[in-house]
Amino acid sequence: MAGARAVRWASGNDPARDLYDRIGKFLFEQRLDVNPANFAFAYHLLAEPDGPLARAVQALTDGGVRLTQRDIETLGCEVQPAEGSQTAAKRAEGLVAQTQMQVEGFADIVTAMRAETEGFGRDLEASAAAISRSAGTRSAAVMVDEVAGITAAMLRRVRTAEARLESATREASELRQKLEEARDNARRDPLTDLPNRRAFEEAFAAQATAGERLCVAVCDVDHFKSVNDRFGHAVGDRVLKAIGEALSASCPGHLVARYGGEEFAVLFSGVSIDTARRTLDAARATVSTKRYRLRESDEPLGEITFSAGLTDAAGGDYNSVYQRADRLLYAAKTAGRNCLQVG
Repeated sequence: MAGARAVRWASGNDPARDLYDRIGKFLFEQRLDVNPANFAFAYHLLAEPDGPLARAVQALTDGGVRLTQRDIETLGCEVQPAEGSQTAAKRAEGLVAQTQMQVEGFADIVTAMRAETEGFGRDLEASAAAISRSAGTRSAAVMVDEVAGITAAMLRRVRTAEARLESATREASELRQKLEEARDNARRDPLTDLPNRRAFEEAFAAQATAGERLCVAVCDVDHFKSVNDRFGHAVGDRVLKAIGEALSASCPGHLVARYGGEEFAVLFSGVSIDTARRTLDAARATVSTKRYRLRESDEPLGEITFSAGLTDAAGGDYNSVYQRADRLLYAAKTAGRNCLQVG
């Protein structure tokens, strides 16, 4: 299953078709999503089996360890965002532009109010000087009327500025809410509504910095491709949602994230690895005992299970901790699936 073995897969008669088949085999064996970025990675890897990328993959996958998406990013292949991510990015760019416009709008209002205030001060000063010069020649009523006129004009300008400021404040509040929603969406998986990989990594960093005791588990749905092949991706999506819900319900107080594809991750905080093991194994047992059926025909899907690797995060950075948990997951798969390996 190792990437090195995929690199050396035997050639057929048609080089182009052979390369295409090897790319598919590589992605399947490594359980990588079939997307343009991963396809391009596999193409560069397999088209140059003796190149530096192939050597790096061989080193990473030595002993049967499979690649993760992070490994691909670390190796320097640019991963293009999915269509949904591009849409979210464009939406975020639009909100940033709106925010900039709001800031400029507030600045304009403040500048205008300052100018109005300065103008009011100059008008009052000029009026006071005129009153002093004309003392005894103009009636008090006329002078009072002039001051009242200046004051009334200033009040009208202030009310106009206040209305503009109130409208801008209301728009800023709505924009702030949209920005908060955008930030939340950027950290949430749209299918399962669970936190995504980015949120998981940020939570790990924050809690590790705070000195929390952490354990990391990586879970992968067993034989998930066969579910998609037999019943279609819509059913596969429902299975992923069900697994996510079961993990969340079984691990209350801990962060459950969809890490990508059929892979989930759990961040246990404030508990020992033995407690984390019992909790995760109970979740595994709960999932394996459920009997899933097609809602349209009531046809049984068969047993749905997941395998998992669990490790203590003490004394390790995120990459090393995750890779350790991922290797344990691979060991669970090798051991027959529907089991948990701890290390």
